[in-house]
Amino acid sequence: MPETLPAGVAEAIPPQLRRRSRGLFAGLGGAWVIGLSVLVSLLALLPIAFVIGVSFETGWARLVPLIFRPRVGELLINTLLLVVITIPLCVVLGVALAWLTERTDMPGRRWWSLLATAPLAVPAFVHSYAWVSLVPPIHGLFAAVLVSVIAYFPFLYLPIAASLRRIDPTIEDVAESLGLRPWAVFFRVVLPQLRLAICGGALLVGLHLLAEYGLYAMIRFDTFTTAIFDQFKSTFNGPAANMLAGVLALCCLAMLTVESAARGNARYARIGSGSPREQRVVHLSAGAAVLALTLQVLTCALALGVPLITLGKWLIAGGTQVWQLSELLPALEQTVLLGISGAMLTTLAAIPIAWLSIRSPGRLQRVLESCNYITSSLPGIVVALALVTITIHFARPIYQTTITVLLAYLLMFLPRALVSLRAGIAQAPVELENMARSLGRSPALALWLITLRLAAPGVAAGAALVFLAITNELTATLLLAPNGTRTLATGFWALTSEIDYAAAAPYALLMIVLSLPLTGILYHQSKRTAGR
Repeated sequence: MPETLPAGVAEAIPPQLRRRSRGLFAGLGGAWVIGLSVLVSLLALLPIAFVIGVSFETGWARLVPLIFRPRVGELLINTLLLVVITIPLCVVLGVALAWLTERTDMPGRRWWSLLATAPLAVPAFVHSYAWVSLVPPIHGLFAAVLVSVIAYFPFLYLPIAASLRRIDPTIEDVAESLGLRPWAVFFRVVLPQLRLAICGGALLVGLHLLAEYGLYAMIRFDTFTTAIFDQFKSTFNGPAANMLAGVLALCCLAMLTVESAARGNARYARIGSGSPREQRVVHLSAGAAVLALTLQVLTCALALGVPLITLGKWLIAGGTQVWQLSELLPALEQTVLLGISGAMLTTLAAIPIAWLSIRSPGRLQRVLESCNYITSSLPGIVVALALVTITIHFARPIYQTTITVLLAYLLMFLPRALVSLRAGIAQAPVELENMARSLGRSPALALWLITLRLAAPGVAAGAALVFLAITNELTATLLLAPNGTRTLATGFWALTSEIDYAAAAPYALLMIVLSLPLTGILYHQSKRTAGR
């Protein structure tokens, strides 16, 4: 029996009920759990079905000229250059900052660790807005790489820092005892142990690079996402936009395949907990400490200083006139309402799949879960185009309604809730659920009263992550929201499109203020993974 059960509880569970714990599915009204899981997964496949369906409908004769044209080649080169240059820079910066804050005696390293996480609270298109305001001529590949690195490197810093805290220092001791120098120990022992964190973070960065619209539109760098959006606005759901969406979806799937291959099958865990030991801390010389602090200050200045100073400049320049509360407050209210509604819907939809993955893992569960992960890797523009086409042809009453917007959020952000929910449910003993049922509770009531209450921290964390994503979401909301809908993100984008940067500043500031508490939660959860 699990050690988390209170004393005496295990003995109170009837033996036959304990034997049936793994087969709980049959008694839990498995039909509704499987049915809901299948329904959610089928919804998740809509964007993939859209891409395939449009390809068949267009026909090979029309398909070839649309795909094999100079414009697609140009976009493909831009996207490949962006990914190939940005991801390695993010990896190098993330590894360097994580090692300095976790493994050296650099002054103020705990504060630098917090500051390295803080850029997550600044939406990527706000970074772009800040740089365009500061250096108006900035544009092209160099600008795209610069802004992308400072906006997305925390996605690598956080998992790498967490992994460094958990590596067994004994491995490094053994390597040094065999005569390896400190740098050799790092490259031959420590760095291979970070492979999973690096691959996972690099995948997140890569998918964001493929999906991002606002950042690249503002600095005038053409990618598939910006081209699809422009094509959609000019021809409204024409075949050219749909074909570009199909190519972009293939790029996402290719990136998932590359990440899976790079991850490998190596074992990174050890058997047994071992003796608790402090991680090795490297003493920096005076010169090395100066270089380390210079890197930290430069990164902080670019990732936080530029957006915050720019916002401050525009707020001061605009004065009280830019605080149009008659427009700001409805946008804030709309953002919060959509965030709460989307977070609740997405979290509820994730419960059956999360429960299934913990209580009855198997081939069906893996297939259902994979459907949601693959779809979430697609950019919001592809999901939005799929829902536009499907609602126009098959569900006209919900076309351009709040229902469609919430459905897009569900398809895009369900894995964020699923990961946290799965961890929470795993910590809730199945035997307590069985006991509740043996006392007359219905399966659904036992799940609600016992399991989900014990998994409440995981539920809250998943909902918070979804809320954060919705707060900063732009492309799907622009395409799908009903007329008159104005969130903080869309309001900000409308004003920056009119070059009214002063009026856009309050919207950007409110988005950052909404995101900061959730970013702090993410930082503290990362610290707790290593028991700190």
